[in-house]
Amino acid sequence: MKLCANLSLLFTELPLLERIQAAADAGFAGVEIQFPYALAAEELHAALQRAGLPLVLINLPAGDLLGGGPGLAAVPQRQAEFDAALAQALAYAQVLQPQCVNVLPGRLAEGVARGDALATLVGNLRRTAEAFAPLGIQVLAEAINPLDMPGFLINTPDDLNMLIAAVDHRNFAVQLDFYHMARQGLELPACIAALAGRIGHMQFADCPGRGAPGSGKLDFAEALAALRASGYDGWLAAEYKPGAAGTAASLGWLAQWRSAGM
Repeated sequence: MKLCANLSLLFTELPLLERIQAAADAGFAGVEIQFPYALAAEELHAALQRAGLPLVLINLPAGDLLGGGPGLAAVPQRQAEFDAALAQALAYAQVLQPQCVNVLPGRLAEGVARGDALATLVGNLRRTAEAFAPLGIQVLAEAINPLDMPGFLINTPDDLNMLIAAVDHRNFAVQLDFYHMARQGLELPACIAALAGRIGHMQFADCPGRGAPGSGKLDFAEALAALRASGYDGWLAAEYKPGAAGTAASLGWLAQWRSAGM
């Protein structure tokens, strides 16, 4: 397993392009960016090349999701907006070549039946998986806890397994985040076991607080052992809130994890 830095949460004391080199200097082997679309893809590509780091993951544009809205992927009335988001992500991916693209399922929109929302989501995930397959880029969807994001459609490993079965595409897998599972009171080894062989990407933060490893109560040694036992050998993305002291002050865990073979 290899460690990458989520540059939407880490190194935010710097402009985005400078965060890439900062991640390399800190010892991360790759980076992910939630929404890279404010910068030109060519600028980002050049910064990645200078730092010698791969781009592990980006998200499809998600509309108003982070502002409290339902997003795009599961709203039948927003199909044209989702199609435009897919086209934009494809254009960026052709330049940046991320290893994965994540589609955020979003919240249940007002006036939309849950069954209709899920049917729209499944169709959009299948179309996205098909669109990115020729580029060799895996498509993912993630579960987010409903305490931090009330109304989010996909919360648990059972929800993710339902999507895997419904989408039924070789280029679709799931993204699992230790924090979002623990925030709901779910046991991490059980979550990992439930999704063994279907996890395409992992993210982590401690819980409670969504801070760096060691700031909360999660047993990361147990969780990482469960990941290895499941056969997962992909990326582990640090997606946590580093706190007021800044990212560098939050990286005490990194040397220990790297010495353990990460």
